[in-house]
Amino acid sequence: MNLGFKDSDIDWEALREAATRAMKRAYVPYSDFPVGAAALTEDGRIVSGCNVENASYGLTLCAECSLVSQLQMTGGGRLVAFSCVDGAGNILMPCGRCRQLLYEFRTPGMQLMTGSGIKTIEEVLPDAFGPEHLGPPRPDANLE
Repeated sequence: MNLGFKDSDIDWEALREAATRAMKRAYVPYSDFPVGAAALTEDGRIVSGCNVENASYGLTLCAECSLVSQLQMTGGGRLVAFSCVDGAGNILMPCGRCRQLLYEFRTPGMQLMTGSGIKTIEEVLPDAFGPEHLGPPRPDANLE
């Protein structure tokens, strides 16, 4: 359960629509595989992102990276629910790297739309390494 959010409070269709809008902004001249992501924050905002490719493939940004960047740029906070889609609007599961990125900015029990239903971040990234393993953040760290 997320801080103050009941399952019924999450508008999964709105998240999927936001992810689809983001996907349409993707820059994918090399793979032709656009991805969009959207998440609900604990204060009720929806943040989104799309993948942005680069001729130097290793520099490509995934949709989850741009989503977390938007989260920080629009006030920070924590993620409550997450959805990701491909170019046809099909639900995508974040890769391991992106699951770790989402874990960093989650609320406990953050929910993800997956191809096999709604799952928590803890279910899709069990025994995760996170900020709690490193001690308190520096006082000047902008986490909230």
